[in-house]
Amino acid sequence: MVSRRSLGWQFGWLWAAYGVSTLGTFLAFDSFSLIAILALHAGTAEVSLLSAAGLAVGAVVAVPLGPWVEFRRKRPVMVAMDLIRFAALMTIPAAYALGGLSFAQLLVVSVVVGAADITFTAASGACLKALVRQEDLLIANGRFESTAWTATMLGPPLGGAAIGMFGPVLTVLANAVSYLLSAAGIRAIGGEEPRPERAAAPRLRAGDLLDGWRYILKHPTLRPLFFNSILNNALIMAALPLLAVLMLSHLGFAPWQYCIAFAAPCVGGLIGSRVARRLVTRFGQHKVLLAAGTLRACWSIGLAFIGPGVAGLVLVMAVELGLITCSGVYNPVLATCRLAQTAPDRVARTLSAWSVTSKATIAAVTALWGLLAAATGVRTAIAIAGLLLLATPLLLPRRAPSARPGPEAEPEAGPGPGAEPAQPQLS
Repeated sequence: MVSRRSLGWQFGWLWAAYGVSTLGTFLAFDSFSLIAILALHAGTAEVSLLSAAGLAVGAVVAVPLGPWVEFRRKRPVMVAMDLIRFAALMTIPAAYALGGLSFAQLLVVSVVVGAADITFTAASGACLKALVRQEDLLIANGRFESTAWTATMLGPPLGGAAIGMFGPVLTVLANAVSYLLSAAGIRAIGGEEPRPERAAAPRLRAGDLLDGWRYILKHPTLRPLFFNSILNNALIMAALPLLAVLMLSHLGFAPWQYCIAFAAPCVGGLIGSRVARRLVTRFGQHKVLLAAGTLRACWSIGLAFIGPGVAGLVLVMAVELGLITCSGVYNPVLATCRLAQTAPDRVARTLSAWSVTSKATIAAVTALWGLLAAATGVRTAIAIAGLLLLATPLLLPRRAPSARPGPEAEPEAGPGPGAEPAQPQLS
């Protein structure tokens, strides 16, 4: 068994806040797509647009927020982002109850939530690195990963049952409340959090907007991990709206079957996240990144062959089990490597740049795959994504990372947030 070494009571509150918001997120698993399909009768192109537009515009809005977060107290930023997400999501059940819910409103809420997600991620990653010792980062990230997969197992079945009885809007309400509870948990962490200082240049400079990308692209370890992660995630996520249309519209699966097809295999993610630390201890971080990163690219092609009935449901679950188990190992190791390799005064900007690029790329590829599906068919588009995924391991770094962050950070006017307490980052 993995050691249950205590990481402190502040980390406990942080972990609880993360857990409740993650459970809310997976209760509302794919809720906007389900609302668009079931309540607004949207087609393939509209569902893909909904998935893409919120990510793309939210990413653009979030570009200046990474440098801004770097020199702010992190916990107030995270609380604010939780409250913004709560308020935005609450407009969906309100509009639905009044009979005024529209596709345009779903798009606007997607943008607001997407920008808040990126900002929260940038703040939380910087805080986690300050809160937890470097040798404990893999333990912390493993616990967040385990929590995420546990929530994924529990959330979609419960959400699917709620959708079947009350409709998909109720799960959006639950997700909104989860952000309110997360904000309360972050406030409960307590302790003094000093404001990071930037004496020489108190205002945001135009060049600051690109600092995160410059740092990643100059870094010999982060650069290949960045490109691999961006492409892998984009191809996986681009196929999800198409898979929803295929299963719910073409093959006649019920919403609860669609949800259970993704919930049950998450036991693999729980197992993978719990063995990640032992694998790293035995084989080393670099070998685990290479092996798990390669194996996770080999499964998605199978989604092109699903059919109706029990056999089709079993095939989806088998493919997802393989993919999720490999991801359960890979994700905490990647998160740990990324934080360890990033200088303390660059964490928020680096994670913000990473998240912005990831979401913008997912949006662009999702929109492109919606058009591809309209031209070639849903199955063909899913198959093409699976084939391209097979090439993504070529982007993984071939050399083990150095023990220290690099390249050296450019001189900053004032200290970064390295001494601050606070929150986790999991993308």
